[in-house]
Amino acid sequence: MLDATGAARPSGRSAPPTWLVVALTCAGQFLVVLDVSVVNVALPSMRAGLGLDEQGLQWVVNAYAVAFAGFMLLGGRAGDLYGRKRMFLVGLGLFTLASLGGGLARDDWHLLLARAVQGLGAAVLAPSTLTILTASVPRGAARTRAIGTWTAVGAGGGAAGGLVGGVLVDTLSWRWVLLINVPVGAVVLLGAARYLAEGRAGDGRRLDLPGALLVTAGLATLAYGISQTEAAGWTAAATLVPLLAGLVLIGLFLVVEARTKAPLMPLGLFRLRAVSSANAAMFLSGSAMFCMWFFMTLYAQNVLGYSPLEAGLALVPSSLAVVLGSKLAPRFMRVAGPRAVAVLGTLVAVAGFGWQSTLGVDGAYLTTIMIPGVLMMLGAGLAMTPLAALATSGAAPQEAGLVSGLVNTSRTMGGSLGLAVMSTLAAARSAGSGTPAALTQGYALAFRAAAVVLGAGALLMWVWLPRGDAVPAADRADQTDQPERADQPDGAERADRRTAGP
Repeated sequence: MLDATGAARPSGRSAPPTWLVVALTCAGQFLVVLDVSVVNVALPSMRAGLGLDEQGLQWVVNAYAVAFAGFMLLGGRAGDLYGRKRMFLVGLGLFTLASLGGGLARDDWHLLLARAVQGLGAAVLAPSTLTILTASVPRGAARTRAIGTWTAVGAGGGAAGGLVGGVLVDTLSWRWVLLINVPVGAVVLLGAARYLAEGRAGDGRRLDLPGALLVTAGLATLAYGISQTEAAGWTAAATLVPLLAGLVLIGLFLVVEARTKAPLMPLGLFRLRAVSSANAAMFLSGSAMFCMWFFMTLYAQNVLGYSPLEAGLALVPSSLAVVLGSKLAPRFMRVAGPRAVAVLGTLVAVAGFGWQSTLGVDGAYLTTIMIPGVLMMLGAGLAMTPLAALATSGAAPQEAGLVSGLVNTSRTMGGSLGLAVMSTLAAARSAGSGTPAALTQGYALAFRAAAVVLGAGALLMWVWLPRGDAVPAADRADQTDQPERADQPDGAERADRRTAGP
């Protein structure tokens, strides 16, 4: 158990080796992040195997992202109240079972349901990975190294997704991008049940389950309404009804958050300029950057004729570029400040998206995939870290963890809605044709639209983000994935727990 200072109380048996705790928590984080990207290279094979249309392909990605974003803050609160180990086991168990269900899916709706349940399991699991690690590793150099490992594993999971997915689809089938989670998840479950120590730091406040359900349902309904515009148009009932319903659900969510004693998203935080501006910027950035992997994978396979493995290998430089950008950002922030670095990174990404929008049906790898992909993801890595740092700097110390969690939620929610919009634009431009020329025109429009969104985001950042240096660089450089916390431990531990994920 955790006492008021967050320290682990001694149990009846000897504590497990630190390296084992780090390995187990990092394995859980790796699975969560891997599944954000691993399915991308399998999308064409999933389409052929289950008869998915363009909207269905979009929801293979979005079902996971919507559930993950909507329930992530609830998952962090549940860990605080009911035990981090318990929520780790529940989340990983749910994630593993959903992976099995998705891998064995016989119809398109089976797969989409499994992906949504995967996202729910990931939302419960992810916050516990970091809190268990920081509670189990002593403060100081050891904890810094452990958190650095956790961060690198998270980034590596996203980077490895395309390659792992390509290998599995080429050598086995698309089903194995999901089934591979089953044996790995089972091993991690057994190890976690045996070796991880239980702990909680709750203050007796209840879960805001209505808030989590409302925001998730509202986001999903809005995304569905947007996706209907391509087939039915903006004025049809099939479009307007879900759009209006989604807005009503989001409005109800805001009402609930304003009245509940323990809200998932305290609205008062948005009165702080740093919090509101950084979250708005993260929402816009996520809405454009999230769709990059989706369209790059489809372009490589559907237009250029790459195999799944070749498509995965083609995106490795882009995956490494986002890691490089994340590592360079703290150094630039010390010189130029977070606002300038966020704008610089966004403009680099704009250049990449603009370049990518010139793609053709016979494009060369170097000029139509590698270089623009590197620019897009290098810019993403440069921009995300200062935005997260600015958002957290604007809040009181006891709210820093919660605000960092809000940043993640804004980014993922923006990505879900952005993918719905960009997919609709691409489908409308291709007019239902599956020829390489028509598909290329649709993908090019999506990249141009993303460049425009990012350009508006860069302008918003320059005008609205605080100008001051808000970066205690040692403890805020990497705070992108943060479990939501109700109450924070003392200053040193609090700083460690703000360290970011992938």
